[in-house]
Amino acid sequence: MSRAGALLAREIALAWGRGGGALVAAGFYAGTATLLPLAIGPEAERLAAIAPGAAWVALALAALLSLERMFERDYEDGALDLLMLAPTPLELVCAIKCLGQWIATGAPLALLAPIAAIALGAPPAMAPLVFACALVGGLAFAFLGGVGAALSLGARRGGLLTAVIVLPLYAPPVIFGGGAMDAFSGGLPWGAGFALLGGYAAAAVALGPLAMAAACRNALS
Repeated sequence: MSRAGALLAREIALAWGRGGGALVAAGFYAGTATLLPLAIGPEAERLAAIAPGAAWVALALAALLSLERMFERDYEDGALDLLMLAPTPLELVCAIKCLGQWIATGAPLALLAPIAAIALGAPPAMAPLVFACALVGGLAFAFLGGVGAALSLGARRGGLLTAVIVLPLYAPPVIFGGGAMDAFSGGLPWGAGFALLGGYAAAAVALGPLAMAAACRNALS
């Protein structure tokens, strides 16, 4: 197995071995979808109107739960120092860590997103678009979350600081994905919103590892 493949397998194993992987995020996601009808009322028409957007916002919040330990555990036990000295570029290491985060947490949440949306009253025909938006948006959430996790390395209450850094960066994909689903439900062209979401995710994948590597080097210096 190549070094990159071994690192990816390690990140996925750590994500599931410490903190339950997608189980905690999925539980939070299911809890949010369950509590929402209790808060706004059980009327089917009202729930159907907000179902896609509510499921999308809940996905963004659930993605925050496992970000704190993305770099912190390696920083604490010295593994991050070894990774920085390894032949593999630190930027690639950061990208692999985010990819592992997305596979372990983002992809399972994307599978739950259509179920949550339909349970809240969204039409079943919207399920493929909800899944696609959640899958692409989850990739953006993982790489943007990695930036926040790297910038908060060594800080007290790093999880709170990560959330403060990341939440503004989560706003564009929430807007683009929510806009695409709202246009679909209204019978309007939705391709532009989905294209903007894909472009934002691609920018996060391309630029995020550079920012993460710089933040890690700064924390270790």
